Order: sequence, then structure tokens, then C-alpha cells
Amino acid sequence: MAKALMVVGTNSSAGKSFLVAGLGRILSKKGLRVAPFKAQNMSLQSFVCKDGGEIGIAQALQALSCGVEPESTFNPILLKPEGDGKSQVLLCGKLYKTLSAREYYQEKERLWKHVKEVLDELSERFEVLLLEGAGSPAEINLLKADLVNIKPALYLEAQVLVVGDIDKGGVFASLYGTLALLKKFSPRYASLIQGFIINKFRGDKSILEPGLKDLYELTKIPTLSILPYLEDLKLTDEDGFSFFTKKLPWKNFSTEGSIRIVVLALKHLSNFSDFDPFYLEEDVELIYSLRREDLLSADIIIIPGSKNTFSDLQRLKVLGVDKILKRALEQGTEIIGICGGYQMLGKVLRNPYKVEGEVEEIEGFGFLDIETTFYPEKITTQVKAYPLHPILEPPFEGTNLPLWGYEIHKGITEGDLNLFRLERTSTGEVVVDGKREGQIWGTYLHGLFTNDQFRCALLNRHRQRKGLPLKFNPPSYFQTLEQTFDLIADTLEKHLDLNKIYQMLKL
Repeated sequence: MAKALMVVGTNSSAGKSFLVAGLGRILSKKGLRVAPFKAQNMSLQSFVCKDGGEIGIAQALQALSCGVEPESTFNPILLKPEGDGKSQVLLCGKLYKTLSAREYYQEKERLWKHVKEVLDELSERFEVLLLEGAGSPAEINLLKADLVNIKPALYLEAQVLVVGDIDKGGVFASLYGTLALLKKFSPRYASLIQGFIINKFRGDKSILEPGLKDLYELTKIPTLSILPYLEDLKLTDEDGFSFFTKKLPWKNFSTEGSIRIVVLALKHLSNFSDFDPFYLEEDVELIYSLRREDLLSADIIIIPGSKNTFSDLQRLKVLGVDKILKRALEQGTEIIGICGGYQMLGKVLRNPYKVEGEVEEIEGFGFLDIETTFYPEKITTQVKAYPLHPILEPPFEGTNLPLWGYEIHKGITEGDLNLFRLERTSTGEVVVDGKREGQIWGTYLHGLFTNDQFRCALLNRHRQRKGLPLKFNPPSYFQTLEQTFDLIADTLEKHLDLNKIYQMLKL
């Protein structure tokens, strides 16, 4: 039977995912079989496992940090908001229903039974389960419907850590208030809390000492760590909202001699992690925008995936983005569509089963001679992709290598497809994907730019066009992830009382 430890936060983005990833790396290096687990996750950032199951991107990254293959049991309930107060509900990676919040809570007993079954199965296969909560465990209006914070911890009798984000301010009030509410409304769960962690601290730790002393006197719970703010943490943010409210992660600069990539800032943008690999490139500037000036100054414009393709396409037309794209094409800009963006590039999108709302048909941008029809069934699979001809001209090294990626879509696109031959891992099917016409191309493949040589070849085409030096040794995306996991683990080893963690796990 696995030992279990839960990490919850005083709020969203406090550092729960960060801590689970770091602890997973530390424990796995000790030779333990470790698995991450989040019973319920709400995110438009998803990943497709080898079996075709779809999970939150955070659990996929945590699995890699733990040294195990991501699997759908690590995130048994995934909620993907669609707008209008409804979300797709996925159970162990497969679409279950589309429900409103009220409808979802009416199914809590059925869903909790599902979570328990998954926990039982994982407990037999792993030695340690690292549970991540969601939001705050002290949302007293949601306690009766809780499936992700309190119930899993009580079911496994997991010890609990509470992490607070000092960078936002009010960390002592948040930690104390969380415990006080839980003592009042869920005393059994409150008794499992064994330590506080203060995250994202900048400055002199001695300034915190009086507060730490008073917090202990009030709660009798020790603060096990004050973790520093890590400025250059190369992990994608699970919550896309931050992309529009603060500086983009890693870097966002404008300089002469760079390749400028603009990703359309869709209202229902999904899987923006597709574009993280570009942040590794020293001479690439990547921004999310719909501004005319940005689009007309771009070397590459990418139309990303969308959770509501019809709605986003209609909005882009109202804003006149289609006309701006035509102007960009005239001046030589390359336009790429990924998943929903690929669908938008076509002539028409049909919605006979009302998968995308009530509108039955809408004209696309008409840049590619393709048509898309939406069906209730969802395709989710990893793939190997073999280019049918050089996507990039001239054919720089890497353009014809087998590529890795994954599909997540309900639309089926038809036409004279000519980009990739796909081998679907989960089903064994072989299909043709994608369309290229001149400087415009689109594909269903998420994760395409994690293929380092392909990304390098794409950028080299633009480096050559602008008279910039070509590069042939691109930074490795997955190696960078490994280095990031090690950085998090090293930080925890330096600042966290790991002996206390081992005691909590009875190791």
C-alpha cells in the first residue's frame, strides 16, 4: 500500500504543482516508485498519454519529474471549460459528459466512486503517491462537494502540507485563515496538516522571524520552509490567464536581429504550451496579440488551438483579423494553424451535431482548400508524424525526420491533405494530416515544436530570409525540462526540511 502526502495551497498558483514536481524528483532519485495525483483538475492545458487518455499538463510534467510515463489515472477527472458555464468532463482521459457546475455537483457520488477506484489501483502499483489539491481546501461553500482536496486525503490518511504565496501578500493571514476554517468545518482534515511552506520569497528571511514565531504559537504547526522566488523557471503555467495579465514567462523582448512570432490571443486559447519551446531560442521574440501593428511586424503568425473554435473565429472576423492576415500574407509572413487554428484556415466549418454551440456552419478564412466537420466523438492520441514532403523550403536538416506530437480534436478535416502521414499510437491507425499551400500550413499536431530539429529548421528559413546566422544545434526542449526538474529538487533540498517530509511518509 502506497504512502501518501498531499500538497494544498492557500490559493491557486501558490506553488502546489511546483512542490509535487520537486518532491517527486527527490523521492524517485531515492529509488522509490512515485506517482503524482490530482483527483480533479480544471485546465485548457492538457496532454495526451500513450493510451490516448487526456490529462492536465501539470500532471504530465510531474510524472516526467517522477521518472514515470504520464498516464490518465494521475488525473482521473479533467474539466475543460467550453464557455456558457459548461465544461467537458473527462474521466481517466476519456470524454464523459459536458456539464454545468450544478449538473457536475449532482454527479459527485458517481465521480467520487471513480476517484476511489483509481486511488486503490495506484496504491497497489506505487510506493508513494504525491497528491495535489486544487485552489484552496478551505472554500467552505464547496466542502460538501469536494473531490480533490479533503476526500482523497482522508481516504488515504495522507499527511498534508499547506503552501502559501508570499509574493501576493497576506501569507500569514492566508495560512492561519485556511487552518482556522478547516478546524471549524473539517476538523478531521485539519488534524492531518503537518506543516506550512511559504513560497516565492524575495528578501531577508530574518524579517519573517517574528511572524513565523507567532504563527507557530497560534497553530502549533511548524513552517517547514521558506522557498525563494525562482525567476527563470521553464515550466508552462497551467492557467493561461496569466499570459494576459503579467509578463510572459522566461522572456519577452524586442531586439534587432530576431525572429518575431505572434500567436493570436484567442479568447478560448488552449494548449498554449505548444509554443513554449520557442522561448528557448535566443533570437526569437514570441508574443500573444491581436494588434494590427504586432501582426504586420511578424515573421510568423500562429493561430493556436481553441476550446471554442466557432466563437473565436467569429470574434476574429468581427475584429478584422482576417483582413490583417491577408495583408500579412502579401508581405511574406508565414501563417501556421494548430488544431483549431488549422480548422479556421479552411473554407468552411460545419457543426451538424451542435458540438460547437448552436451555429450550424461558418465560413473559415479560406486560406487553405479544406473543410471541417465537427462530431461528438473526440480523437485523442499520441502520434508519429512522417512529413510527406519538405514542409520548409529549402529543406534544412531535420525537416524530414519522424516527428512526435499528439492530437486532441473533435473536428474531421477533409481535402487534398498533404503534410504528414500519422501513425496513431493508441489505435494503430494511419491517416494523412495537414495541408500546405505556399507560406500557409496547418496541422492537428500539438507538441510539434518540441521536435528540436524541426523547430530549428523552421527558424532557419526565416534567419536565412533576414540575412541572420543559421543555427544547427538547437536547445533541447525535453533536456531543458529535466534540468528544470533538477533545479526545483535542488531548491527543495536546500530550503525544505526533508527529514520532516520523510517522517510524514514514514520512510
